[in-house]
Amino acid sequence: MFGEFQYAAGTWDKARRVIARLEHGEQGANPRFIVTDLPGSPKALYERRYCARGEAENRIKEAQLDLFGRRASCHRFQSNQLRLLLAALAYTLMINLRRLGLQGTELAQACTATLRTKLLKIGAAVLRNTRRVRVLLASAHPMKHVFLAAARALGP
Repeated sequence: MFGEFQYAAGTWDKARRVIARLEHGEQGANPRFIVTDLPGSPKALYERRYCARGEAENRIKEAQLDLFGRRASCHRFQSNQLRLLLAALAYTLMINLRRLGLQGTELAQACTATLRTKLLKIGAAVLRNTRRVRVLLASAHPMKHVFLAAARALGP
């Protein structure tokens, strides 16, 4: 259920519009409240503005935590900028891996941390000689079928 009411906290100079989303599921009550001055129906504002903003914040958090995007511990600005750009590039690669390579698999909706731990962390041996480098991946990978499907989807 969606609704709205006017509310003024003790320190506020005037009452403001509060949108309420009330939900009750298997885990109990799950109310959400938004203080806003935007016009529009409560349901539309909640779903189009609030949820979209939350989803954007989730993607930022995913890039910062799962791809080390907040690791700016170098003393020089350029070094920290490069780290942030590399994290952004890694995030772009993960999005496209999900969109192009994992479509139709059990990891199609997986978050970046899950993709890293379940799909990309693979034991490997690197063999090199004067003409080539070979990477031999572990044959006992539990998600081998998904890895091969993604490799085929992304290959030429």
